[in-house]
Amino acid sequence: MEINPLVPQQGRQIVQSYGKGGFRVSDTGWSGAIIVFPTRTIAWDVAGLADLSVAAFAPVGEAADPPIELLLIGTGQRMALLSSKLRADLRALGFGIEIMDTGAACRTYNVLIGEERRVAAALLPVA
Repeated sequence: MEINPLVPQQGRQIVQSYGKGGFRVSDTGWSGAIIVFPTRTIAWDVAGLADLSVAAFAPVGEAADPPIELLLIGTGQRMALLSSKLRADLRALGFGIEIMDTGAACRTYNVLIGEERRVAAALLPVA
């Protein structure tokens, strides 16, 4: 699915499209799950919802420079709830979280990055 094109700000990552098991971020193709930060994108070593744990989100705390204020979690084709324990554990890491389907997370990330917010998006792919 193509997302409405944004004019990328210098050095900012923009999600351009998603689908077919991957993503296009700032003219680079990615297969599988990813985490998009304002200045870079990394592969995320999770296969699906069952792999989501506090440890799976370690790259968010380690790789965010400067630290993020909000993490968007794209749960795939449909929105899925995370356990209340996992949500609480993630909030304890010092940032807010918002859970939504991957398409909504991609669009929301682009809007927030356009507002120069300190946001990251942890995205599971859609078919």
